Amino acid sequence: MADISIEKMRKVAEDPKFIRNIAIAAHIDHGKTTFSDNLLAGAGMLSEDLAGSQRALDFHDDETERGITIDSANVSMIHKVSDKDYLINLIDTPGHVDFGGDVTRAMRAVDGAVVLCCAVEGIMPQTETVLKQALKEMVRPVLFINKVDRLIKEVKLTPEAMQEKFMQIVTDINKFIFNYAPEEFKEKWQVSINDGSVAFGSAFHNWGISVPYMKKHNISFKDIITAYDDDNHKELAKKAPIHEVVLDMTVEHHNNPMIAQAYRIPKIWHGDKDSELGKSLINCDPNGPVAFVVTKVVVDKHAGEIAAGRLFSGTLKQGDSVYLNAGKKQVRLQQVSVYKGAQRTALESIPAGNIVGLVGLKDTFAGETISSEPIEPFEAIKHIFEPVITKSIEPKRAADLPKLIEVLKQVAKEDPSIQVNINEDTGENLMSGMGELHLEIIENRIKTEKNMDVITSPPIVSYRETVNRESQIMEGKSPNKHNKFFISVEPLSDDIYGAIKSGDLPELRIKKKHTDIVEKLVDLGVASKEAKKWRELYKGNALVDNTRGIVYINEVIEMIMDAFEQVIDAGPLARENCGKMLVRINDMKLHEDTIHRGPAQVYPAIRESIKGAMENGGSFLLEPIQEIQIESPADYLGDLSALVQNKRGQLINVDQKGEHITVKAKLPVGEMFGLASDLRSATSGKGSYFIVDQSFEKLPANLQPKIVTQIRERKGLRV
Repeated sequence: MADISIEKMRKVAEDPKFIRNIAIAAHIDHGKTTFSDNLLAGAGMLSEDLAGSQRALDFHDDETERGITIDSANVSMIHKVSDKDYLINLIDTPGHVDFGGDVTRAMRAVDGAVVLCCAVEGIMPQTETVLKQALKEMVRPVLFINKVDRLIKEVKLTPEAMQEKFMQIVTDINKFIFNYAPEEFKEKWQVSINDGSVAFGSAFHNWGISVPYMKKHNISFKDIITAYDDDNHKELAKKAPIHEVVLDMTVEHHNNPMIAQAYRIPKIWHGDKDSELGKSLINCDPNGPVAFVVTKVVVDKHAGEIAAGRLFSGTLKQGDSVYLNAGKKQVRLQQVSVYKGAQRTALESIPAGNIVGLVGLKDTFAGETISSEPIEPFEAIKHIFEPVITKSIEPKRAADLPKLIEVLKQVAKEDPSIQVNINEDTGENLMSGMGELHLEIIENRIKTEKNMDVITSPPIVSYRETVNRESQIMEGKSPNKHNKFFISVEPLSDDIYGAIKSGDLPELRIKKKHTDIVEKLVDLGVASKEAKKWRELYKGNALVDNTRGIVYINEVIEMIMDAFEQVIDAGPLARENCGKMLVRINDMKLHEDTIHRGPAQVYPAIRESIKGAMENGGSFLLEPIQEIQIESPADYLGDLSALVQNKRGQLINVDQKGEHITVKAKLPVGEMFGLASDLRSATSGKGSYFIVDQSFEKLPANLQPKIVTQIRERKGLRV
């Protein structure tokens, strides 16, 4: 059993060569939390008898009740390989698609992922989603094939058939890695049974094996099947303890922070790589300037806000003064700690390369960059799916409104994939999430953990506004008539929109030093001269400055970007977010006196001209569409087809294996409320579905006026 004394942990944490930062990621119900239990038991943090049933990293009551992980959980442990101690910082992540935001944020903090896959079900939609999220953040995957006991006991496969099944899963995973990994790692990161980057086992029965481990301890597949035939899997768990096999695999195949940061930093930080900070980040230097990224905020009733995240450079000490780059303020660290599941252990100082918890960063959020001095922030943490379901929420007692606003601000910090919109003019508070379950969980936590009685509306869908064609150039005048802006709007090309959504093009205000973004735009077909004029990418939209020779442009460009963002956040049709638009500033006339071209003059002029151009370009609504995968017995194909058509959906593909079918279909989110119960009725309770992908498509023309009117009425706007 591993030693977990804090003194030992502190010592190992000082040398990045002996640190491994990893996340456990998988489809829902493939066994991540049970698997994590085993790793904790191996590190001496949990009794071995309880491993597999305690769910030690599910801290919330609703996680235990529902039997699913909702929040990612951090834990640090020591593991010995060849008489050397290694510090493993582990994050257990959720598997349900509605909580995928937690997976994305966890991937920013780690360098390696253990992808769990069920031996019976194989690769499922969420396995692909979490793997895509890992590869997007340049996190190296290894594979653990779980629930092998089910292949032996339920499916009763021979050793040969089992090996065939494993080979199929490995091939599918490798094909996926080849398609989505960064160019230089497509071949390098392929997983292999022979080199030990693939392991098999049963987290429930506490055993695991890999080819190197089998050779070293003289165990064969036959021994495993015999152990089950003789009902002696406990002996197997002693011979091949899962934690030893998996953590050996991690130490061997996952890179330490010094190696990982050399290729990860250029992708996630767009500052000057040759600066002192740039070199310190790439080398994971504990003596360099501090650079820390917050990946999770938890509100603790005793300690206040605790910010967990990854320290990429420098050393953090208790009492240090640090700078919040988005919050634009200095704060003092009250405590620096490492995680042991639900407990945190305070240390005096922690060097670069570690996952740590900080107390004292008031008003921070996931994605914030913390440093010793103001620096270029890290790239925003971007989730694959966007929030598409919204509920309005209000307190039962009017006197509780100020308390509710505080609670909603806390909720938005704890789970940044929840968008909270507090409208103080209309008194309406809106929560947008990934799906019905996501909002239901948050609502339940507000009631139980935050002790607030609230009333929520039925869920509503979030739409996007865009334009049909290139508009004419529209003029926007400032209220004092001294400044004029000439703006046009056109649809953004699919290639560029796709690159923004996939994270290849980061959403930010583009400065001269962002030469990598200009290069990417040129690769995507934008003329080199034009690419240099791009000023901002925001929520899937772009702002381009085509003006020439404007003397005071540098004094107003930031205000123009602010006003551009204001229109994108609330479009002219129904005050919904805008998407897939390119806004061009073609010309401008500015008053020479600064006092006559302040924000009060620039904002209204820009907003008026962009909205006018959108109207001229034929603005319309896009609705969210989800691609889903339905698993069901083959007899119900007719009922499934009718169900999809009744919900304005379309069947994309039907794959039949024996008596079982896998149906891929596209459905508008607006028609998906209650889909789980409709599906149960259509398949006599035998069907289930998973979300595979999400996109926005044009709302049918016959529904446009009706939906716009409904949204405007709901928002109290003039119809």
